[in-house]
Amino acid sequence: MFHIALYEPEIAPNTGNIIRLCANSGCHLHLIEPLGFDFEEKKLRRAGLDYKDLTNVTRHKNYEAFLEVVKGKRIMACTTKGSRPHSELQFEEGDVLLFGPETRGLPMDIIEATPAEQRLRIPMVPSSRSLNLSNSVAIIAYEAWRQLGYDGAI
Repeated sequence: MFHIALYEPEIAPNTGNIIRLCANSGCHLHLIEPLGFDFEEKKLRRAGLDYKDLTNVTRHKNYEAFLEVVKGKRIMACTTKGSRPHSELQFEEGDVLLFGPETRGLPMDIIEATPAEQRLRIPMVPSSRSLNLSNSVAIIAYEAWRQLGYDGAI
């Protein structure tokens, strides 16, 4: 499958939705600290998650620690500043979909360090600002999974 990475996510319900998405699609979720909320298990259970949903979640102390773990994998910067629509990329097994925090998106240094062909955006009408983080992750993740033939689905 592939990986979804959230750089410093700020809103617990968005992260909860993405954890559920990863549990149901077989993706591995990477949470890059600092987080903007408490990751206490009791709070996650209240969000409707269970321990099984958390099995494919890894927390990283910072971006550098995350990069060490995914070394050698192709990282896609998913951003409103992307160079190409997400649907134009041919996704591959093991790709990493990297998303920024809800209020500010990925930092420019991370975007600029990503090759232009790996900077993805979701097409929107010109007057739009952005989509909700969990919606954006779902749109791109399911396009990637579709391209991989919904590998592992029933």
